[in-house]
Amino acid sequence: MQQSSRVLALFDFDGTLTIQDSLPAFIQFVVGKPRYWMGLIYCSPTLLGYLLGWIDNNSAKEKLLAYFFKDMKLADLQAQGVQFSHKIIPKMTRPGGFERLNWHLKQGHQVVIVSASADIWLKPWVDTLGADLISTQLENFNGILTGKYHGKNCHGEEKVTRIGVQYPLDQFDEIYAYGDSSGDKPMLALAHHAFYKPFR
Repeated sequence: MQQSSRVLALFDFDGTLTIQDSLPAFIQFVVGKPRYWMGLIYCSPTLLGYLLGWIDNNSAKEKLLAYFFKDMKLADLQAQGVQFSHKIIPKMTRPGGFERLNWHLKQGHQVVIVSASADIWLKPWVDTLGADLISTQLENFNGILTGKYHGKNCHGEEKVTRIGVQYPLDQFDEIYAYGDSSGDKPMLALAHHAFYKPFR
């Protein structure tokens, strides 16, 4: 009897499966719109530096996360993440992307969401799908968030590194990848079937 082929399907999350970036939406969900906008004003030099190419994506994002979440209890933010994943993420998903993801799952493929967003708000949603998650994690010390990453931001080449560690690519007969930004292009380059902005 011939062994069935093994297929790996890699999906970026923000912008690929969703109509908007989940990080600003999650921050607003946790702190409310007034504090969110005040925080953007405070962080505006960093954000402007990022837009002008003076500050890299990793540093800009960490600055934003530190401003809003440093010194929060991890358990409290995780509880907010569960609520966000149930109430907000379903409203953000692109129908075409969600259908394609479910098609891969029904085919029995290994489906992995690979995202620079944090597991705090992504993992509860991904778990309901029966998919796997590779994402950025937030550092904590004794249950208190430090405002830094645990490890590296899961962006660009870091996506490729993390995928290779968890899923040896030579074990798969076919690899699909879906992304929508320059940060996804290293991941797309891994695939036999690569799709850039496929659900718009």
